[in-house]
Amino acid sequence: MLGTGASGDGTRGSTRVVGLLLAAVAALYVVAPAVHSAAVPLVHAELGLGTGHEVVARVVGSSLALCTLVVAGRAGDLRGRRSVLIVSLAGLAAGCALLAVAFDGWSYVLGRIVVAVALAAVFVSCLAFLPTVFLPGRLRKVIGGWLAAMSVGFVIAVNLAPRAASPTGWRIAMAAMTVAAIAALLLVHRYVPEPAATTRQPFPNRPRACCLIAFGVLAPAALQLAPVWGWSDIRVGLLLLTATAALVVARLRCPVLAPASRARPAQMPGAVRAGTLVAGLALGFTQVVLAMALPSLAAEKGGSPESAALVLSGFGLGGAASCLLVLRRAIAPVTGSTLGLPLAALGLVLLHSGLGNHAYPVAGDLAVVALIGFGIMLAAAPQMARYLAVIPRTHLGVNAALLPGSILLGTAAAQAMPYTSAIDSAPVPAEARQLLRIGTVVLAVAALLLGRVAVSVAVACAAGLQYLLARTGIGDSGTVIVALAFGAAAGAVVWSRREQADRLARISRTASTLQHAVLHPIPKDLGRLRLASLYRPATVDTGIGGDFIEALHTPYGTRILIGDVRGKGLQAVQTVTDLLGCFRSQAYETEELGELAARLDRQVLRVAAARGDEELFATALLLQHDGPDHELRVVNCGHLTPLEVTPRGVTELDVPTLLPLGFGTLGAPGAPLTPHTVRLGADSTLVAHTDGLSEARNSTGEFYPLTDRLTGTPYGTPDHLVGHLDDGVRDWTHHLADDIAIIALRPAEAPVAAAELHAQRDGKVLDGCG
Repeated sequence: MLGTGASGDGTRGSTRVVGLLLAAVAALYVVAPAVHSAAVPLVHAELGLGTGHEVVARVVGSSLALCTLVVAGRAGDLRGRRSVLIVSLAGLAAGCALLAVAFDGWSYVLGRIVVAVALAAVFVSCLAFLPTVFLPGRLRKVIGGWLAAMSVGFVIAVNLAPRAASPTGWRIAMAAMTVAAIAALLLVHRYVPEPAATTRQPFPNRPRACCLIAFGVLAPAALQLAPVWGWSDIRVGLLLLTATAALVVARLRCPVLAPASRARPAQMPGAVRAGTLVAGLALGFTQVVLAMALPSLAAEKGGSPESAALVLSGFGLGGAASCLLVLRRAIAPVTGSTLGLPLAALGLVLLHSGLGNHAYPVAGDLAVVALIGFGIMLAAAPQMARYLAVIPRTHLGVNAALLPGSILLGTAAAQAMPYTSAIDSAPVPAEARQLLRIGTVVLAVAALLLGRVAVSVAVACAAGLQYLLARTGIGDSGTVIVALAFGAAAGAVVWSRREQADRLARISRTASTLQHAVLHPIPKDLGRLRLASLYRPATVDTGIGGDFIEALHTPYGTRILIGDVRGKGLQAVQTVTDLLGCFRSQAYETEELGELAARLDRQVLRVAAARGDEELFATALLLQHDGPDHELRVVNCGHLTPLEVTPRGVTELDVPTLLPLGFGTLGAPGAPLTPHTVRLGADSTLVAHTDGLSEARNSTGEFYPLTDRLTGTPYGTPDHLVGHLDDGVRDWTHHLADDIAIIALRPAEAPVAAAELHAQRDGKVLDGCG
């Protein structure tokens, strides 16, 4: 069984195999439509398909596919995703087999509907598998590789399907798809385990879900029937009105219909959902526009269907390149949309104004279409990765349906235009150019919604200039101006990106300076200890938060302080600065560790009185090691219990817990504070941390399993343990909600000279308290 808790080295290899297999299975979602498109002319000739057959196949297939996305997703939540995926692949094999033996038009239409429904179930099952197999912090890389594999499958299918269908016949092609579906089923049954079970919860707000399903069924049906019946037909109006009403009711979350006593479930951020929806709509719309416009425009210039297919495959090549870029670099959704969507819009304008009008038409058009694919997927991939990372696992399948559902809605919206509807086999060149123009507007709107407005406006101006030049028929000089306009738009994009990078670099330098001024670097060897530490603030642009950590080699031994101040923001940083200054001063002057804790307690009291903050306090753990033995003196002021890590396992040290600093109870007159003594084994490593580590949550709200991760890792040096925890918590959560401070220590084999360590600290002692 695989789940989000599995991230060991052995499990990571198996999850990689599962991820590759799921990518290959999901590629059927793009391969099967390409094979069908290549076989359509042959099917029309043999079975006599008419407009009615095509309308039924498109309308019923797309509507049922959208409904299936939700049903299959929910079935995966309840019955297990592996089982649903196997059944879906069996349905796909049955649908392809029905296509291969179709004896008339309606039997072929039935096969297409079955294939459309099965493909929807296969894709949403594979997509929902990813967050259950991979940790949220790794989903960006996984989605990048996954979409790159699907893009490569699209390239292969678009180029090979026409060549395979013509000489062998479309029935052989469908039979080959049947064999591929059966092979995928057997591989899934053999290698893909059922994900770890999650707590089954009732479906939240069922009336709202029913309204969304109704919208998903009615909206694509209305959009695709409108060109057939006419936009003025009352039936189209009723379908659109009903779909809109269902969406409005769902948007209001059915406050009247929903049970008042049921607790409202946690909702993901609306901006994340909206961004995914817009990116999916733009992707689906652009794919249909290119698939319909490119063959017509290529034929106008004397190109063959094979050359048109080669040019169309550039979309997959560009998409694969951008997905690999997302895999290698952390690209924020707003950055991907700002750079990608304007580039895609410029590519559509270039196709509109100059398809084939150059020395190397196929190579040039392939490059332009690759630019479009690069831009679209650069915007879509980060949106998809962020969306999957924040979906709660309790309703993962249903929420995952939004991704393919938005793409299908974009496809239906593109097919609502007369030029792409089922009543026309292919648009004429003038209509194809109109399609490209509409696609440019759609991408421009998406760029304004998801990206930075300034860059989108600059690119829109360049695109408008290109269109005007093309309309006025300017010759060579016009070509130069178009190139200059494109360069200006690209320069605006690069300038915006550079400005953002410079601003982030300045913030990073400021944060680094602040962090080193307040939090001194922890040496790896101090006194008779080997140390390793990590400090990771939740707010990246500040460099420091409310956690603190310090280690000093004093005349009384090596002293370590780690803790957490109540509160956040600038006041928490000020309190950390005061506490560390007091510790650095008094650690050299105070012989008893208990008295040192009492002075820190009084310092927090003074800070609280100066601010008028009666609720200010700080948890702290003080450690002291001196002499050649393995004994540690410990004072725990309300902090988390330190952990002893050995090759045999992990145990919590039995250390008494006192009240936190700031309550004024430490070192009271007549009651001296006596540190607790613990003895570490020769092969033991002590790990102390703040609650930002143990309370880091994934998208479902589960805490980071600290003890399990320390138990499961191979035993190593303090550096190895801290690095393992750092990698683990970043994989566990996509967003840190609290600061993290960790220190690991182990008695060293050879002590470090005290004089050398004093020299390292010379000039860094701060005066401040007593």
